[in-house]
Amino acid sequence: MAIRLNVNGVERSVEATADTPLLWVLREDLRLTGTKFSCGRGFCGACTVHLDGQPVRSCSLPVGAAEGKNVTTIEGLSSDASHPVQTAWIAENVPQCGYCQSGQIMSAAALLANNPRPSDADIDTAMSGNLCRCGTYIRVRRAIHRAADQLAESAERGGER
Repeated sequence: MAIRLNVNGVERSVEATADTPLLWVLREDLRLTGTKFSCGRGFCGACTVHLDGQPVRSCSLPVGAAEGKNVTTIEGLSSDASHPVQTAWIAENVPQCGYCQSGQIMSAAALLANNPRPSDADIDTAMSGNLCRCGTYIRVRRAIHRAADQLAESAERGGER
């Protein structure tokens, strides 16, 4: 059956059953491979995307639940890795192996969209569903604070990035 999705601001139609995990539609049908498969159960966060601005685990979300909603993947966060979270990730040398990073970045971007000045406790809570086997959690926290500072500076300048 045809399912209509808005992915990264573009209306798309895919042939899939409504219970197909969104992750597989993104990766296999739409070739958006930045979203990663890891645990397949929604526990690790590597597959995190935004659904109407909220972080969700695409490996356990049926594509039918995303129909008519806005899906944002890591590819849609910015076309040139200029999103403040992405630039902060680079500046803080967050990635080690890198596998979990797209999910981490998507969770961090959602956090900052809802809480522009998170405390360490806020960050720990928001990021608790994203596992990093390399243990880069301290760098993740620093990067989120850096991104928050960049976003605040941008807002003070009138929204320039």
